[in-house]
Amino acid sequence: MLSLEALFCHVDDFCQRFDPQWKQKLLGDGVQQRQRSGSLCLSEIMTILIAFHQLVYRNFKGFYTQRVCCDWRDAFPGLVSYNRFVEWMPSTLIPLCAYLRHCFGTCTGISFIHLTSLKVCHNRRINDHKVFQPLAARGKTSVDSFFGFKLHLVVKEQGELLNVILTPGNTDDRRPVPKLLQHLFGKVFGDRRYVSQKLAQQL
Repeated sequence: MLSLEALFCHVDDFCQRFDPQWKQKLLGDGVQQRQRSGSLCLSEIMTILIAFHQLVYRNFKGFYTQRVCCDWRDAFPGLVSYNRFVEWMPSTLIPLCAYLRHCFGTCTGISFIHLTSLKVCHNRRINDHKVFQPLAARGKTSVDSFFGFKLHLVVKEQGELLNVILTPGNTDDRRPVPKLLQHLFGKVFGDRRYVSQKLAQQL
């Protein structure tokens, strides 16, 4: 795990290259808008969000109010309130996805494929759940059934991430495999859920 300073430098180096190109390709609505700079830059917001997933906290609010606002105030002098920061979080989705791809490793010819379920609510609350209603779906693993998504991962033998795809929970485990492996070469190892004559011929 990187230190806070090393993480910020790595994220900031990426943002220096990505941000200008991203803004250049954004489609406008024809109305001239003022470009106000926030008290936190994109690199700082992304660093805080990534650091949250590296540390053991039950929820983001506890992490932000206890660790960031108390221990890291000197590192982020432009900190805003928790509610204000949450309002900014959706704007980092595309840069975070691009940064994830930027961190992918290089294929060596030996890869491992696996998936894990991402539950968005308890099974008893499926009918009342609204946040991911149009996107999530009922799915099943070898352990249990769930409502949410499947996260499909490919890593190389050293553990570095090579590719990732998120699908609804009811997606066949073998369906995303060709797309996951399209830029890789060599041998890929997975469990029996991926056994398929059709898939073997495709690969």
